[in-house]
Amino acid sequence: MPQELILAAVLSLGAHPTGPLPGPDPRRLRATVERLATWPNRNTNNPSCREAAEWIAGEFRAIPGVQVELMPYDIAKGPRVPEAKSVVQVVATLPGTDPELAAHRVLIGGHLDTINMQAGANLATAIAPGANDDASGVAAALECARVLAARPHRRTLMFVAFTGEEQGLLGSGAMAKRAKAEGWKLDAVLNNDMIGNAVSARGDRQNRAVRVFSEDVAEHKGRELARWLEWHQRSRDPRHRVQLVFRRDRFGRGGDHTPFNQQGFTAVRVVEVHEDYRHQHTDLDLPKFMDWGYLARNTALNLHALHALADAEAAPRRVRVDRAQSYESTLTWEGNPDQTYAVYWRETTSPVWQGVREVRGLRHTDPTHHKDDHIFAVGAVGGIPVVAE
Repeated sequence: MPQELILAAVLSLGAHPTGPLPGPDPRRLRATVERLATWPNRNTNNPSCREAAEWIAGEFRAIPGVQVELMPYDIAKGPRVPEAKSVVQVVATLPGTDPELAAHRVLIGGHLDTINMQAGANLATAIAPGANDDASGVAAALECARVLAARPHRRTLMFVAFTGEEQGLLGSGAMAKRAKAEGWKLDAVLNNDMIGNAVSARGDRQNRAVRVFSEDVAEHKGRELARWLEWHQRSRDPRHRVQLVFRRDRFGRGGDHTPFNQQGFTAVRVVEVHEDYRHQHTDLDLPKFMDWGYLARNTALNLHALHALADAEAAPRRVRVDRAQSYESTLTWEGNPDQTYAVYWRETTSPVWQGVREVRGLRHTDPTHHKDDHIFAVGAVGGIPVVAE
């Protein structure tokens, strides 16, 4: 293995003075999904949704150091909302410890609510256990909170159980608008929606990969977060890979990351490779159809990414490639001259980062990779890279 790839593996582990990060507990993940699936449905229009939200809030409150809020918001009458009402979603926060970086936030979320859209079903009251869609994402967020709360992190971590997703991303929309209005420094949002099913209705099976959807727009760094997730996971555990999909979401569909994108925040969607449409928005979305090992591996991907992002030092600013005609590629950036940064590169045709090198200071000259043929980026170790201009 080339030296730069070995270094990347070391950089991506997120070393911490308190020792290696424990993995997620598959038994706790399963217990959370099975408990949530005991509600006949968790439709946002019904009292059952609030009951489930209060139970999840109680699970978060049991974690030392975690602050919990039942965030209220109003929903208007619409195609999937019989009458206007006020509803709640769960927001759990683990405050950061760094005086300069604690105002920055990293968020993971899944949606708590469910819906049954089978022919003739009452959208609000029909049986909709929602084990995979999306108790799996909620369970992942809760398990990440349990593990990460055991050690300090520089940035503030947020763990959210959204509601209103099945009515048109209403809960995430309310939170994204709140984040914008209150001036949150929201560095990254990982939306996990259906991460526990490994087999499609026609028998396709993939339990060693997960898809990450992202946009490539100037308003946020969603694409670079996705690319970094792929690199981080490949360096940390190449046995379970990130499959990048370069579009906002699945064709003609949506998820809770999109309202954050629309407000200018960096957000991506994490979702299984093979969906079983027979179990989506039906009474068959049951725990017995889920792959608990697959859910645990996808949770681990999120866990280690959150750990790295929350502990990364400040990102560099104004990353530039020297315009001089030369055989070398010289990069400069603004930041802390005493900080260690990671310099990434990839060929112009490559969708993923192909190498990284550790650099101390605010300048680096690469004698091997020509700027005509490569794209460069610089990031804090464990942080989202900033593409050079």
